[in-house]
Amino acid sequence: MVASDIDNIERATVAAVSPEALEELDGWLLPLGRGTVNRAKSAVPLQHRAGGLAVVGQIEARYAAHGLPALFRLATDACFDGLRQELIRRGYRAERPTLVQVAATELVRAVSGEAPADTASAPDAAWAALFLGDGVDPADGASRVAALSRAQGSLYASVREQGATVAAGAAAFSHGWVSVHGMRTIPACRGRGLAGRVLAGLAEAALSQGVARTFLQVEAGNSAAQALYRRAGFETAWCYEYWCQA
Repeated sequence: MVASDIDNIERATVAAVSPEALEELDGWLLPLGRGTVNRAKSAVPLQHRAGGLAVVGQIEARYAAHGLPALFRLATDACFDGLRQELIRRGYRAERPTLVQVAATELVRAVSGEAPADTASAPDAAWAALFLGDGVDPADGASRVAALSRAQGSLYASVREQGATVAAGAAAFSHGWVSVHGMRTIPACRGRGLAGRVLAGLAEAALSQGVARTFLQVEAGNSAAQALYRRAGFETAWCYEYWCQA
């Protein structure tokens, strides 16, 4: 990843989850929100290079001015060792290691030989219902639906069987990338390649718009999803952690 790729991916990540407000401070993006989607409310640096430690207090002050706790999204790169020590000193702890993965959109399209998922420019009730069904925290599901639905220019993919949506996902287009979000398959239909059809549908739409590069983010412990993404050509660009007050 070159510096411009990191900058563009971070800006595209925030755009895809459409925070309630957004500020920028000394090379950091400060999305401001109150939902459960951490990407929509965590400060993130736009470059992977060491910077001054005073920015931590400045970011805390900006979030406090909006009545929000500060949350940091920080790559595990060695350049941030000093910043991590400062966060620990201030009482923060790291959680939820997550991989940022990138792929050629052509490879993502080729992941499934079955019919690709249908895509639409707006989410329908059946698409949203997949985030609110059994096994999903209702508050978190509602927050994710709201965040993904607010993004401008996104596409929403659905695989339907007998009138019901059984697998879904979303794609956002920003800063030269297409990003994949909200991949879901109902438990009874997992293991049948439906998620691959969702990826293929989103990638097909991206190729039609001339977008050659795709990224997504997947929790480091989600081995099942990572296996699918490897088959779709994704490789890890970096890992990040969320830093929150202990």
